Parts: sequence; C-alpha cells; structure tokens
Amino acid sequence: MFGLKGAYFYFIAIQITLIKFFKRIYFLSNHYNNSLRSKIPVKINFNPNPFLLTLISPFSKKSFKLNEINSSNFWIDDKNRKSLEDHNFLWLSLVDRKTDGKNIQKIIYLWILKYSTFKRRIWETSTLSTRVISWLLNIDIIINNGSFDFKRKFFENVIIQCNHLKKNIRFEKNPVKKIEALTALIISGVIFKEYEDNYDTGIRGLQRFVKSFYDEDGFPLTRNFNDLIFFTKYLLLCYENINDAQQYLPEFLDEIIKKNLNCIKSFQTPNNQTPLFNGTSENDLIPLEKYLEKTKANKKDRKYILGGVFFVKTRSQSLYFDVSAPPNKSFSKNYQSGPLSFEYFLDGKKIITNCGFGNNISSKAELISRLTASQTTLTVNDTSITKFERNKLINRIFGNSIKNTFKTTDLKIKDEGKLIGCSALHNGYEKNFGCMHRREVYLDRDNNKLKGVDYIMKKSDGIPIRYVFRFHLNPELSAVKTMSGNSALIQISKSRSLIFTVEEENLEIEKSIYLGGKKILDNTCITISGNLVNKNKSFNWEIKKKLDNEFKN
Repeated sequence: MFGLKGAYFYFIAIQITLIKFFKRIYFLSNHYNNSLRSKIPVKINFNPNPFLLTLISPFSKKSFKLNEINSSNFWIDDKNRKSLEDHNFLWLSLVDRKTDGKNIQKIIYLWILKYSTFKRRIWETSTLSTRVISWLLNIDIIINNGSFDFKRKFFENVIIQCNHLKKNIRFEKNPVKKIEALTALIISGVIFKEYEDNYDTGIRGLQRFVKSFYDEDGFPLTRNFNDLIFFTKYLLLCYENINDAQQYLPEFLDEIIKKNLNCIKSFQTPNNQTPLFNGTSENDLIPLEKYLEKTKANKKDRKYILGGVFFVKTRSQSLYFDVSAPPNKSFSKNYQSGPLSFEYFLDGKKIITNCGFGNNISSKAELISRLTASQTTLTVNDTSITKFERNKLINRIFGNSIKNTFKTTDLKIKDEGKLIGCSALHNGYEKNFGCMHRREVYLDRDNNKLKGVDYIMKKSDGIPIRYVFRFHLNPELSAVKTMSGNSALIQISKSRSLIFTVEEENLEIEKSIYLGGKKILDNTCITISGNLVNKNKSFNWEIKKKLDNEFKN
C-alpha cells in the first residue's frame, strides 16, 4: 500500500515514464534527426591531449590489439559486439597510435553509416557523451590523413550528437550523466570555433551543477566517495582542455577542483583507496595520482570532518568514522544505512571495514550491502535503520532513495594527550525501539591501539530489544575466539596478530561477506550481542597488538 507521499511519487514516475516513451518515438522521426543538423566545422582549434582519456577510462595496463580485428566486421551484432563499451570508444585509450590510425578511421566510418541517427541504447546519454569525449580527445589520429569526405562526415556526426545533448541536457536529472554531457559540450566548444556556444552552455551548466551538488568543502551531497572521485575526473578533463586551448579558466572550476582533490587526499587510505561509506566500493586513485601528489593540505585550516565523516591519522593508525545523518532524499540513491560505522587501519593494513557497496556484483548484492548489518555498527532487533524505496517504477525513475531519516547529535571531537578521536549520538532506533546509540572511538597515539565505547540508552521502558554490534574484518584477515570468551585473536600474518577485547561481555566469531569489489568474498565478523529491556548499557572495547606471551588460545 502507498502512503500519500508514495502515491505522489508513483504518479510522477508514471508521468515521467510516459514522457520518456513519447520522446523516444519523436527521436526516431526524420523531423527530429533533421533538426540536429547544423553547420559543419571546417577545422579544429587545437589538438587535445589524448592521454587525458585515461582519467575516465576503466582500462588499466591492458592492450587493445586493433590490428588483429577485422575492422569491416567490428559492428556486426554477434556475441562479441553486444557490449556498449565498444560504442563509448573508451578503448581508444589502448590503441597503438603509430599503427592503428587507418583501422580507427574505418571503424568510425562504419559506425557513422550504421548509427548516425538515434538508436535508444547507443544514443543513451552516458554512452553518447563518453563517445564524443573519446572521439574529440583522439581527434588527431582519427582525422590524420583521412579523406575530405571522411573528415566532413566525422565532424558532422560529432556536431549532431552534441546538438542532441544540448537539446536534452536540461531534462537530465542523473548527476553522473549530467556531468558527462556537460564535459562533452565544453570540449566540443573549445575544439570547434564555430561552436563556442557549446562551451558557454557547458560552463553555465557546470557552474549550476557545482552549486547544487557540493557542500562548502567540495564534498558531494550524496556523501559518496565514488561520486567524489568520478566527478573530480570529469572536472579535471574540462580544466585541462580549457587550459590547453588557452581559454579563460572560470574561477569556480579551479576552486572546486582544489576542494575535491583536498577531500580525496584527506581520505586517501594507506592502501590507496577511500573508506567504504555511503555507496562507496573499491576505487582506483591511480588516474589521479599526479594531481594528488601536488595536493597539500593546509594544516592551519585542517578539518576533522568532511562529507559527514570524521577522519584522523597518526604515524601508524588511520580512523574513519561516519558521524552524520543520511543525505537528502534526492541525493540518497546509493546511501548505505550505517550510522556511526567506522573503518580502522594499523601499520598500513585495513583491520576493520564496512562490507562495501555491491553495485559492481549484482542488484541483490547491492541491496544486502545497503543494510545496517553490513556496516560496522549497531543493529537492533535485526532491523535496518533506514528504509529504502522498493517500488520498481519509482526506483527506475528516482533511484533507490531512502524513505525515512534520522539525526546525529552531540558531536564531540577529542584531542587530548595520547587520545584523539570523536563521539556522536544518533536516534535512528528511538521511534521504533525507544533507544538511542552513542559511540566514542579514539586512537591511542602512544600505544598504537583503538579504544571504543558504545552506549545503548533506553528512552522508553518496557520495549525489549535484541542488540548486535558487528565489527567486520578485512577479508584478508581471520579471527578466533580466545578461551576467556571476551576477546578474539585477529591474525594478520604468521608472525603478527591483534587482540580485540570487550569488557565484561562475551563475543562471537561469525561468517560474513565482503561486497566492495567485483565479486563476493567471505570474511569474518566479530559480534557482541544480547538482550536489553529497562536499562542503559555501555560496552568498552579495544583493538591492540598482541604481545608474545598474551592470550594464548
């Protein structure tokens, strides 16, 4: 059953679906395709740097042996030609630029003959935008020694696709597709003098995008690290091409890139990744490496919290702690329900983790990874704190957004003596179970250990609850319960191990799954569980290095 709000979103979803249906019919008409034709450029202003394509290319240290492929059969729809990755042309980042020029021209020429008018999947916004970017960044090798007829057809088709983007970009609500389309327009505007208005349109749209999508620190309002990295790459693409074309660089673009890089640098983990919060999966920072090397944090303006995540690093330890409420519903498509979850590194090794976002595995893995139990935090009565929209039509239009929210309060940062850390309180369980959760987590500088205290505070008597604290371990680690019952031995290597201890409580070792990569991995989870009715309760725990004569199992 729908509530009033749900019925409203369902009605809007139906309306948008119908509009999209009729628009696709119109896009297939001769009238629409003729409307995309306009003046064909005569020449290019400058040759962009083709190696900038590696910023957005998913390929790394691979080769694309174009000379071993029959270019005449490249677009035949057999089992090897069904991937849209072929149509986005990101594989151009892998070609041999000395020998593959003629084959590339032939493949593009055949593409134009077959797909130069609207085709639903192939002209989908993301695929089309990426294709235009790939073509333009490799325009030197594409048109080099090409015939007049080929160059004319190539320029014409690039403009036709850009005109399609320009006509429809105001209707695009997906921020990922939006920035891809804006980037394509901006690059086309600096390469073709006849289409400088593409540049103006793209820059104005990009400025509006930055104002609406980032907080004052330059962190996406989705609170998603993958978004932070993805959008930074496209902003850098715009910046580098504008700079190479010797055009005026907008101040807002320079400013947001500096903020973005500072955020990424601040959260760059010892394993060269970012923490797994709020829809983040394993990511690759290598394309940004040279930019991050030049980024230096201003110690005078150092912030402990960016994007709602507290972070602190000592010489051998790193702590990342989610201390904020969920993002606004319109930015919550990839949110994971894990208030007060944390991740911990020691000596460059990840010890405590969240399970990661399963979007690279399957829709079922993504759903599982959004639950509170998949994060290193508290669950009550096996309930996920945040509920998500389940209607398929609404999800298809608006994404898997949240249906309810909660607040975090009483945020306190402590940096005294040997301890540095943070504490916060959330009310996600107050309405249904009459309790609140407070967590304190501190790094011990002197002893290289992590200390934590969790509080369950009952606001209403008489409601029994079943609590479970989960501490998910890095899949590379294993753990065994010690004879004392209140501690676990975490094995890092044959000669190195840690001890997890909780005061006056028993713990258990359970199996779990890790979903942050491209496949499901088994991992281990340390749990502390029990029942609570009419009293408050605190839990003191710590993780420290095991001494040679300590805790013999």
